[in-house]
Amino acid sequence: MTFFTIVALLVFLAIPDGTSLSNGGVTPRCQCINKERKPIGRHIGSVEVNPASSHCKEIEIIATLKKDGQKICLDPEAPWVIKCLERIHMITDQGKI
Repeated sequence: MTFFTIVALLVFLAIPDGTSLSNGGVTPRCQCINKERKPIGRHIGSVEVNPASSHCKEIEIIATLKKDGQKICLDPEAPWVIKCLERIHMITDQGKI
């Protein structure tokens, strides 16, 4: 092998495969492994709801804490989470947010 061939091979191997660009910024797997069932309502600053998709078969509810910005996955079947989501839905339907 020539020096140019070796350098070209090393450059090719060093280039990332581009999978992070091809998926449109979507994580190709579920983000939530452990889900919190205990009520932490007053500590939540914001909530992000990710519907089921081809990348993750279950709905994911990710809460960001007020105090430190930590993200925690919530169990969508926990009664307190269901009540919070219903309350948020009711408020947004009334145009208060």
